[in-house]
Amino acid sequence: MAESPNQMQAFTFGDPTPVLDGRQLLDYVESWNNGRWYETPVNMDALARVFRASPHHASAIYCKRNLLAATFVPHPLLSRQAFAQWSLDYLTFGNCYMEEQRNVLGRRMPLRPALAKWCRRSSTKEDTYVYLQPAVEPHEFDKGRVFHLLEPDINQEMYGLPEYLPAIQSALLNEAGTLFRRKYYLNGSHAGYILYMTDALADEAQIDNLRTALKESKGPGNFRNMFLYAPGGKKDGLQLMPISEVAAKDDFFNIKSITRDDVLAAHRVPPQVLGIVPTNNGGFGDVVRAGKVFFANEIAPLQARFAELNDWLGDQVVSFKPYVVDTAEGAA
Repeated sequence: MAESPNQMQAFTFGDPTPVLDGRQLLDYVESWNNGRWYETPVNMDALARVFRASPHHASAIYCKRNLLAATFVPHPLLSRQAFAQWSLDYLTFGNCYMEEQRNVLGRRMPLRPALAKWCRRSSTKEDTYVYLQPAVEPHEFDKGRVFHLLEPDINQEMYGLPEYLPAIQSALLNEAGTLFRRKYYLNGSHAGYILYMTDALADEAQIDNLRTALKESKGPGNFRNMFLYAPGGKKDGLQLMPISEVAAKDDFFNIKSITRDDVLAAHRVPPQVLGIVPTNNGGFGDVVRAGKVFFANEIAPLQARFAELNDWLGDQVVSFKPYVVDTAEGAA
């Protein structure tokens, strides 16, 4: 039976693009035993993806890593590059692992960091770790050969958790706002529109032709012209109502600013250290003083944590030089 010509029809012009779902990351569980190793309380792969979700999140971590690496004193057993990788894992995952290897004579070889994303604590052997290398059979390290530095958690003692976890939702919102704005401009009609039709066209083929013309007018080659002929139509029988005038003004600037502040608060990094341009006339203050306070409050405690490797090895492998800022006379 043919549909009535006065029956209303509705259709959409595009599909949403999903981003990383926060539930994949924040469904917190305790470290459960799968029979071979203890699983991490949060998804480490999700943490790795969140690392680049927000420019301020990644930049804050890199800032801390760079200051640590710049003040680190290389040692024959631990190169600056190996330390930089080790510290980056700790700041990103709240865990970092350092493998000690010895040659046939029993002498220590250069220490090698094992990627925290893939390391797990064995549940069958004490003081043993397993490396879950992708597409390869899990590798078990020799007992007592892996030093595990972790950021303590209040719910379990097997693994550490990064300090920035409360700000992950803000980082994902920042990413979602950016992706929405990109789609807003890539979409030919700037976030779409509603085509409201009350006039009855002659047949369904005319509806299909109109739908095809609207779809082809978007995307590459935006803002194309379209001619519509509706004989016998009434005034306002066909209305084009841009969504951009109602819902697309998403307060993009405030979303980006608020989520940025949440992320920086979680990392406790001064905005002027990251090169953020101030929006007020007074600015953010003296960048040199802010840098010194930031180093004393954040980097120095991290240096003390990394020095715990010395106690495990029984050797002074991790050491740092003083933090010195050279400024020209008269500089702010």
